Amino acid sequence: MLFNSISFAVFLPIVFILYWFVVNRSLKQQNILLLIASYYFYSCWDWRFLFLLAFSTFLDYFSGLAIHRAESQKSRKFWLILSIGINLGFLAFFKYYNFFVESFADLVGQFGFNPNISTLNIILPVGISFYTFHGLSYVLDIYNRKIEPSTNWVHYSLFVSFFPLLVAGPIERATHLLPQVERKRNFDYTRAVDGLRQILWGFIKKIVIADNCAEYANMIFNNSSAYSSGVLIIGAVLFAFQIYGDFSGYSDIALGVARLFGFELLKNFNFPYFSRDIAEFWRRWHISLSSWFKDYLYIPLGGSRGGLWMSIRNTFIIFLVSGFWHGANWTFIVWGGLNALFIMPSIIFRTNRSNLDIVAKGRLFPNWRELLQIATTFILTVLAWIFFRAASLDHAFSYIGGIFSHVGDGYIPLQSNELRGTFICFLLIIPFVMIEWLGREQNYAIEKIGFIWPRIIRWSFYSIMLFVILMYMQTGGTEFIYFQF
Repeated sequence: MLFNSISFAVFLPIVFILYWFVVNRSLKQQNILLLIASYYFYSCWDWRFLFLLAFSTFLDYFSGLAIHRAESQKSRKFWLILSIGINLGFLAFFKYYNFFVESFADLVGQFGFNPNISTLNIILPVGISFYTFHGLSYVLDIYNRKIEPSTNWVHYSLFVSFFPLLVAGPIERATHLLPQVERKRNFDYTRAVDGLRQILWGFIKKIVIADNCAEYANMIFNNSSAYSSGVLIIGAVLFAFQIYGDFSGYSDIALGVARLFGFELLKNFNFPYFSRDIAEFWRRWHISLSSWFKDYLYIPLGGSRGGLWMSIRNTFIIFLVSGFWHGANWTFIVWGGLNALFIMPSIIFRTNRSNLDIVAKGRLFPNWRELLQIATTFILTVLAWIFFRAASLDHAFSYIGGIFSHVGDGYIPLQSNELRGTFICFLLIIPFVMIEWLGREQNYAIEKIGFIWPRIIRWSFYSIMLFVILMYMQTGGTEFIYFQF
């Protein structure tokens, strides 16, 4: 079930009404209702994968109890390794089996061998990377004695499978979400209205920005050899806004929906395209994943405690693993490696913690130095996104080569309707960026915008946004990019 579909528009109010007006007096009943709703929400993609979700939940729940009750360190470590091994085993099989097989065949083929290895037609369970990481953080926190295990099956199951975050994050921590699951929640009108505003802005990002950019970004990337350098640059920029609008839009909708039910999820995006360097970008992009790798991989590897070279090594490891987490393709690994290279100057010169506050805080405009930094960071990010979007490494390198060589005649220009479409995309992007800039010091762009306006103007602003969403909305909805991860 897609957030941007008619079915979700029916599903959400039904669950909301039952939650606040039918079972509102019982925490147990509220959590059971949300758990049933979450499993139904997930089953709308493929009910067969409910068994995988339930098994993963069962495994981590009982592994957590076993780790906590174990009398020896050896026994604690056994249950930890069992949980991690099975979880990563499922993830590796469903997501990476064909990649490993094909890569092995290519490698031995370089030495003249032609192994008869067949791939499998494997369907990737939606959201497996996200709920797997929920469970892993839970058992790791218990092992490290940061939390005690939940003894309530419903509470833990809801933590893993809460429907707003189930299929594309944010990646929650038990330390943050489980206490909210376990305590009574009362309806808060102000919080609910705030959630609706964030949902509205999330739909603007997804339906108005991402889906419009996707049409022309896909057209240009899929026929990149035919276009001039200018068109290829347009395609790369449109994809940058597509993936930002798509993924951060999903996160905004997820946070807003959770707030309707009295939950506060982890903030996942913090205006990343206003970053002044790559280090700042990664503190603001997919925050829950970046912090997950920092806490459960970078720090256990030693972080920066061993000096500069250890910091460089560990930075490359987490970026390469992050790239691999995104998908079974060498393009994602190169994308991760590029970001590691881009962040190296700030690691070497120890400037990676220089830009902790939002740019031009308390000012309407950035200065020229900040503007140049933002532009440089955006260009590097767009360059890396080409590898993320390309179908293969050859495609990515030919696309980048085309940017620098496809100048002049001999290449198909955009047709009049395509030119008009890309022009409309940028007409939509410009006010979108302006609103994001004005709201960059808030949790999301329109959190405080319009509060001092007269009510009629404020509601006219919301109505215009809703009208634009309905104008561009497709009946069946379009999938979110991160569903494939």
